[in-house]
Amino acid sequence: MLATTAEYSLEMKGETLIVHPCGRWTIEEAGQLDGRLAKEVSKLTYRHVDYDMSRVEELDTSGAYLLARAIRYGVTEAESWNVCTGSQGQKTLMSAATSAVLGQEPVAGRQWYDAFARVGQATLRFWNELVETMAFLGHFFVVFAKVLVKPKRLRGKAIVSLIEQVGLDAAPIVMTLSFFIGAVIAYMGANLLASFGASVFMVDLVGFSVLRELAVIITAILLAGRSDSAFTASIGSMKMRQEIDAMTVMGLDTYEVLVVPRAIACLVAMPILTFLAMMSGLAGGLIVAWATADISPILFLNRLNYAVGVENMWVGLVKTPFFGLIIAVIGCRQGLAVSGSVESLGQRTTTAVVQAIFAVIFVNAMFAILFYQLGI
Repeated sequence: MLATTAEYSLEMKGETLIVHPCGRWTIEEAGQLDGRLAKEVSKLTYRHVDYDMSRVEELDTSGAYLLARAIRYGVTEAESWNVCTGSQGQKTLMSAATSAVLGQEPVAGRQWYDAFARVGQATLRFWNELVETMAFLGHFFVVFAKVLVKPKRLRGKAIVSLIEQVGLDAAPIVMTLSFFIGAVIAYMGANLLASFGASVFMVDLVGFSVLRELAVIITAILLAGRSDSAFTASIGSMKMRQEIDAMTVMGLDTYEVLVVPRAIACLVAMPILTFLAMMSGLAGGLIVAWATADISPILFLNRLNYAVGVENMWVGLVKTPFFGLIIAVIGCRQGLAVSGSVESLGQRTTTAVVQAIFAVIFVNAMFAILFYQLGI
């Protein structure tokens, strides 16, 4: 666990002083360290100051002011400072405290400049996330291949438990949502096609939309929102409690213990959930067609078999392993990227859900283009 009282350590790298604060840097806890910190940094010669805020539990204005005083000490005044790791709130506090320590006026924001700066920062964050995710995916495949070569290393009980959490527990909500979506599509099709005297074609509409796209997408989005956030939160909380560090010290591979079982669980559960969603969506369309368009269940099924065919179901199911793998990898990567703060856990959980949904929709679009080019 992280320390509750304020403490710090100093590290010199060339002309850069790296300050590693930890604990609660508040007015109650950090005041006693002011004299000691000033005395220690006054003996050092440096031109730049970096702050590693990854182990800071709490920071207020007084704590930021005490840390900022490190910039004024040394043979010459430090030329620059930077918060290497920390939340946006910590960076804002340090910026205000640094301006006060150096006697500088607060920098007035320029709306046009800040807008472009935010776009640039967002682009840089997107690129870094993409590179880190690709690196994580490559590492995962290496470990996954090693596990497949030696199946005894698979953690069967963990995989079965995760399949139950990811698949069985999610089946009711997936089937319920798909049922109503199929019913809504059938109802809209009945109203639209009745004016042309072609109500029977609503079966085609329900079959193609549910089997090829909607059942798969709805299942993947629900899995991303439900299971992906759970993966990130559980692994992130382990990271905060330093359980993952303990596993590494014990000689356990975190990818093999935490990532591979979740990936296998998603690979198994995603096709099953999608199939259930397909059947539920078709059932919703069948009931609405029977109730509003006088299309009997036998006629509905015959038309579905003739016009849609089972091949469209396989088109939808073939995408599910890719979606399951994407969801599991993104959730686990964001969980392992959590730092020591609760704020980081919340940010990474949100990022995991957003990235998973974006990736699922993007990959689904690529499959649609591929199937179109292949004439499927």
